[in-house]
Amino acid sequence: MARSPKGIWVYLEHDRGSFEGVALELIAKAKELAAACGDVAQGLLLGSRAAQLAEEALGYGLDEVFVADDALLEEYVTDSYTQAAAALINEHRPNILLIGATANGRDLAGRLAVRFKTGLTADCTNLEMKDYDGERLLAGEVTGFGGGIAAMIICPKGRPQMATVRPGIFKAAAPAHACHGKVTLCNVKIDASNIRTKVLQTQRESSTHDVTKAKYLVIGGRGTKGDFSGIEELARLLKGEVGATRVAVDEGWVSRELQIGQTGYASRPKVAIVCGVSGALQFTVGIAESGKIVSINSDPESPMFESSDYCLVGDMFQILPALIKEVQAAKRSREVESR
Repeated sequence: MARSPKGIWVYLEHDRGSFEGVALELIAKAKELAAACGDVAQGLLLGSRAAQLAEEALGYGLDEVFVADDALLEEYVTDSYTQAAAALINEHRPNILLIGATANGRDLAGRLAVRFKTGLTADCTNLEMKDYDGERLLAGEVTGFGGGIAAMIICPKGRPQMATVRPGIFKAAAPAHACHGKVTLCNVKIDASNIRTKVLQTQRESSTHDVTKAKYLVIGGRGTKGDFSGIEELARLLKGEVGATRVAVDEGWVSRELQIGQTGYASRPKVAIVCGVSGALQFTVGIAESGKIVSINSDPESPMFESSDYCLVGDMFQILPALIKEVQAAKRSREVESR
């Protein structure tokens, strides 16, 4: 008789010897969910020569890490990674599988959901355990209809229950004080004849921007009309990052890596300064965990003000220069005091 599914798994995506930030964020959430339902938080690690990464993952408080180590897993390739992940899932039967909504994570999640004929809740903004028909099930919160609704989705039948989560939604796990978990090396046979693609060369884009880790974030929207000069200057003075709404990105005013919101990235800055943004739900979920939100908008009825701690009604092209001058003056004053 097959055993009941058990374990909340996190796909431990990594690149060049380091975990993707979203993997650490999902470890923290998996531990929280496991505590809520009396389960265990475990990791799924695929790669080549991955033993050191497995030990590192235990250091974040996982109860166990299942490792598939094979030369054919050196680089992410859909077929090889799907084969390996599916083999481990078949063998160990996890109840839940959480995957970061990265390019590779989305690719793998979709393949696995089809293979196991299970549900996949994509781009979740929250995860929690809910009682349903005598069971504790994973509920994934997603927004829809242009941000007009928020729905909780469950998967009562298929296993594993699956969800993808965008980077920056949850706070990353901190190293645990004591590690009691174990690494389980799994023998996985990957059929090379079923791998239809081969990586000949890798070229990774390098970027100094990471809106998910910014302490200060200055965000522009439709109201900028494409002029991000003041936003960029204020972000530079604050040693922060520039962010943007989907409209600003779609118009080509800034690059996609700066997009905040449901279809972009989530961030937890100490201060978010939002300029010329209407405030639709699909945007505000990206900065909902900010320490303070300051909004500048010429419309006194802007929905963005409902999500803000401080509201400045007026022309951003007049307010931003004044704010920049104040920041510059404050910096000069601190420099004089430090001499």
